[in-house]
Amino acid sequence: MTDKVLAALARYDTPTVCNAIETFGIRSRDEGFASSGIRCVFPDLGVMVGYAATATIRGRGTPEHDYGVEPLVAHVVQVPGPRVVVVQDLDDEPGHGSLWGEVSANLFTRLDCLGAVTNGCVRDLKEAHELGFHFFSGSVGVSHANVRVESAGEPVQVGGLTVRPGDIIHADRHGVLVVPAEIAADVPAAADRIIAQEQSLIGWMRSPKFSLEGLADAWRQFSEADTKEAGDVG
Repeated sequence: MTDKVLAALARYDTPTVCNAIETFGIRSRDEGFASSGIRCVFPDLGVMVGYAATATIRGRGTPEHDYGVEPLVAHVVQVPGPRVVVVQDLDDEPGHGSLWGEVSANLFTRLDCLGAVTNGCVRDLKEAHELGFHFFSGSVGVSHANVRVESAGEPVQVGGLTVRPGDIIHADRHGVLVVPAEIAADVPAAADRIIAQEQSLIGWMRSPKFSLEGLADAWRQFSEADTKEAGDVG
């Protein structure tokens, strides 16, 4: 994967990228994205595209050992940049303790990380936002509690989405998804085609030619166009 491909993916919002991925038929349309429980905390920061570094944490209970961020840092620097840290909170009620605040945002920014995705909580919103560090989380919280890193560099699940180290993460105000690496370079062309198709349909809807009688046929042609042309991409 090249920086050029990541930059191309960043030109599109997440729904458009999701629609483009669907045209390749390589995964079910109800897979590959996090649930709506993972919310974008800073919508104005725009699109985030990077390679996933992964970890699990716990915030409840008294740790028997010191579980610092060193294992996560060691893993992060092995992942190509730019990076997105994806963290699964293992507590039965995720979000009791936050790994993500002003200090962590500054540290991982220095490690070429664009932001964090977690089913847990985040805090120090003002400071992280001023830094331009993206937060996608299940909640916003007050305390770090007894948060500690339990593992790093293993597959995780966040909002029903399985993320593996090195996966391409695409996220914005709508949510978070994984772009399959095998089609990533072809997704921008598919996205351009979808945008053209949508604008053509919308243009017809707004024109004097619009009619209820013609709607079913126009909608059918629009729905079939993606599948018909997907094989031509790349």
